[in-house]
Amino acid sequence: MDPAREGPGGPTPAEPRDLLDASSDAAAVLSAHGLVLGWTRSAEDLLGYPAAEMVGASAARLLAIPRDPARVAGVAQRCRAGMGWNGLVPLRHRDGRVLDVDLRVSASFRIGADECFLLSARERRQQWTIGQSVLDGFLTRSPVGMAVMDLQLRYVWLNDTLERFGGVPREQRLGRRLSELLPGLQGATLEGLMRKVLKTGEPVTDYEYVGWSWADPHRQRAYSTSFFPLVDAGDSVTGVCYMVQDVTERWTARRLLTLVNEAGTRVGTTLDVMRTAQELADFAVPRFADFVVVDLLEPVLSTEGHGAWLTDAGPAPAQSALRRAGMSSVREGCPEAVVRIGGSPGFLPPSHDLNLLIDGEPILLPVLDPSDEHWLTEHPERAERIRTFGLHSLISVPMRARNTALGITTFMRSVNPVPFQSDDVLLARELVARAALCVDNARRYTREHTAAVTLQRSLLPQVLTGGTALDVASAYLPADATDGVGGDWFDVIPLSGARVGLVIGDVVGHGITAAAAMGRLRTAVQTLADMELPPDELLAHLDDLVLRLSAERTPEGAAHGSTAAFLGATCLYAVYDPVTGRCSMARAGHPPPVVVAPDGQVSFPEPPAGPPLGLGAMAFEATEIELAENSLIGLYTDGLIGGAAGDIERGMARLADVLAHSDGDLPTLCTSAVRRLVPAPQSDDIALLLARTHTLGADHVVSWEVPVDPAAVADLRSRATRQVEAWGLAELVLTTELVVSELVTNAIRYAEPPIHLRLLRDSHLTCEVADASSTAPRLRHARSTDEGGRGLFLVAQLTDRWGARYTADGKIIWAEQEIP
Repeated sequence: MDPAREGPGGPTPAEPRDLLDASSDAAAVLSAHGLVLGWTRSAEDLLGYPAAEMVGASAARLLAIPRDPARVAGVAQRCRAGMGWNGLVPLRHRDGRVLDVDLRVSASFRIGADECFLLSARERRQQWTIGQSVLDGFLTRSPVGMAVMDLQLRYVWLNDTLERFGGVPREQRLGRRLSELLPGLQGATLEGLMRKVLKTGEPVTDYEYVGWSWADPHRQRAYSTSFFPLVDAGDSVTGVCYMVQDVTERWTARRLLTLVNEAGTRVGTTLDVMRTAQELADFAVPRFADFVVVDLLEPVLSTEGHGAWLTDAGPAPAQSALRRAGMSSVREGCPEAVVRIGGSPGFLPPSHDLNLLIDGEPILLPVLDPSDEHWLTEHPERAERIRTFGLHSLISVPMRARNTALGITTFMRSVNPVPFQSDDVLLARELVARAALCVDNARRYTREHTAAVTLQRSLLPQVLTGGTALDVASAYLPADATDGVGGDWFDVIPLSGARVGLVIGDVVGHGITAAAAMGRLRTAVQTLADMELPPDELLAHLDDLVLRLSAERTPEGAAHGSTAAFLGATCLYAVYDPVTGRCSMARAGHPPPVVVAPDGQVSFPEPPAGPPLGLGAMAFEATEIELAENSLIGLYTDGLIGGAAGDIERGMARLADVLAHSDGDLPTLCTSAVRRLVPAPQSDDIALLLARTHTLGADHVVSWEVPVDPAAVADLRSRATRQVEAWGLAELVLTTELVVSELVTNAIRYAEPPIHLRLLRDSHLTCEVADASSTAPRLRHARSTDEGGRGLFLVAQLTDRWGARYTADGKIIWAEQEIP
């Protein structure tokens, strides 16, 4: 094999780079006679010959130069001496091309008895050389500004780009320092960095700073600068080279992202529309503007408002006026403002109307001219404020979110001399878009919260009356607005026989759903109470109702194979009888009532807790306690005793302490108890129902035993009429006589003894007939030919109401008449 060129003075040794980077070299193994013994795929890729053609063939066919046996012998002798060889050799490709390759031949080695050589080769690529003129043009016209400073930090050389960045001609720079020429570019800081480089010899890279230059004195720009030392042949530092890039666009984008991210944590911290508008104004001053006003449409601020839909055709309605919702200024008190918070009308740029809010783009006025005709004719007072406070630039951005127009935000500058540019419009648009979502969230939440509160208050009893049996008072405190309305409810239900039902409950969850569920349960309790069910049976029926409500499938849920959310509730139901002075009660997972005896002794009678409503398959148990005259009984929800710490026992002790001093007015006691126990808003609703007991004395209740003899009806009728007359109720004598006659007669005919007749006088005159039968009476509509069957019909017509209730011994038929 004959090399074409060798290094000076003989073959050049292999370079370290070649030895370390031989993974892709072509390789072949040759015998001492020049026959190919091994041929790699890389060799095939380089020269095009497959191994099948080359193995066993002579390698001489690959040479693209005349053969030179002497040279080949010299290379072989060098390799046998263990030195190896490399050089540039032209080889012929299988397609006829000639390739200049760097060829390396290893020291000889043996395979069996044969002497062999390992050859490796790579194609020589033409090296590109840079002329001085090209290098000079690169330095001069590079998009990166470059300069060379001497040891005194004076300009020695700079390129055209740096001259353009600074706006100072080259001849004025040479021989002078940076701080002398560009005072707006942090000259002292940059020279300090250059001194550090001269002292340490270590470069400083990518130092970013913001400033202005004479090239653009009215706009702040951002630059990235790197410094490195210049070293001569003797390793002595002779100066500093620095390179500058204008990174204003990158800095602006980063600033936009930073501001927008920060706005996400500062704006919209509450679900209050006015507060959110003010947070936007406060955030933008002075970061972005010197004076900011946020004006919202009146429907947005109203709890019933829905904003202005972008799909609405025609001009914006006149009644949708703008109202000032927030503003902020670098000057204390916002003296630039013509309209204060809550005032109207808000601000719209000249020559624009409310349609700008629906389909308009942001308005950019880089220069404000208060002498402009539009300002003078449409906003004369604002034109005067512009002139007085030097407001010189404006951006107005419509606020829109979820296809709804909400208002407009206006940014102005006065202290900051830099006018708004088009890049600032992008930032303003993004800030307003983020704030608009928060305003719309607050608007929607406020509307739903108000609707839920309205619904809940409409479902709670407006007037509570305990008749002559109880004095009642109640207090209700909604949850904090951020947590939503809960499902607490209470009620006082007049029952037959001067009895009164007391009920309190708490539906799981918050919002309109909880309020609506509360209304359904309250209605159900009233209905079940009217059926005269005892407390444990009433809760059992209410539990069945909650189970059915939980199992209801909504149309959306059915379509997706899911059921409505679980509806759970707690409840306590008690019935007080003023005749006996006893109170029966049962509870479903609800806190026990509190009882304050006339002597101030406080207790918490605990009927069996029972499971919360909605679990099913578990029984409820009732218990009965005796309440002395003027006892106080309180029913409450867990929000009253839970508190922020959630310590129920401590809350009950505090409740007992507050109610122990219960001599005052009942409504005042109720209100003050809630305020003392819950001084600050909390996440759960609070309900408290207090009742002071009274009993019906012997002068208000009369009873007789009824013989099982039809002849006894006349005597009982006479006794009843005499008693009614003794009570001074002569107007009710005839009706009472008829009612007693019919009810007693029916009991004697159809019921089981013992039978009793009782008259009660409280707010109504009540006639009751008790018997041992469990058969309920049925109101019939007799035909004209029937001889009987009209008794209960007459009773129903002549009295205010009538009914039946079951007892442990049978049933009681009762009828009430209103006392004139």
